[in-house]
Amino acid sequence: MRAIDLQQVSKRFLIHKTREFAVPRLGRKSSHTVEPFWAVRDVSLQVEPGEKVALVGGNGAGKSTLLGIVAGIITETSGKVSRNGRIGALLELGTGFHSDLTGRENIHLNASLLGFRPADVKRELDSIVDFAELKDFLDEPVRTYSSGMIARLGFSVAIHVDPDILIMDEVLSVGDRGFQAKCKEKIADLAGRGRTLLFVSHQMSAVLAMCPRTVWLDKGRVRMDGPSQKVVAAYEGAVTSLPRATSVEVR
Repeated sequence: MRAIDLQQVSKRFLIHKTREFAVPRLGRKSSHTVEPFWAVRDVSLQVEPGEKVALVGGNGAGKSTLLGIVAGIITETSGKVSRNGRIGALLELGTGFHSDLTGRENIHLNASLLGFRPADVKRELDSIVDFAELKDFLDEPVRTYSSGMIARLGFSVAIHVDPDILIMDEVLSVGDRGFQAKCKEKIADLAGRGRTLLFVSHQMSAVLAMCPRTVWLDKGRVRMDGPSQKVVAAYEGAVTSLPRATSVEVR
């Protein structure tokens, strides 16, 4: 049984646009339109238990949207999604945290959302706090945390729920080098125990080091799927051949 099985999955968002224009002698008038935007289009992806798969692509390629669909945070517009096993997801910074609650309270909240029972959280609490290096700030509201502190706490909770499938979006781009090294070591430990990894990063060195297989997304569609060395080389070649442009990633 596959860990992740996506069949012809698509996700459409509705973009609301307002345009103002001048009307002689009447001042200004506005028109409102709603346009569909397909962030993910007809994606089929199968990941076997224990596989380590990276998603690469430019801003707006649909990577974060696809991770959200796999994690069950975003509902697909069409297609079929199957997941088998406990999911530990670290997506947008602070997802699942309440800014007015303390770090301790957020550990209980976030772990419960990932399927942990109160007794499980109590058993793992010290280990979660030690890994995140937040003992002195455990009873402070999360709104007082820096982005690096939030990343450490979120990652620590996600890995301590002992997930069968670990989903991560750019987690290694936040925090200092020491914590990034700890993350990689912990991910390698999970990989050694046969856990499945679905990973998004703009750091091609991390992709090559962690994932034998890479999927290249382009405008919401799978452009290439195969060994990481070949896919990364093709992706980097395409990126360097394009003129510079400013774009916004749709999540």
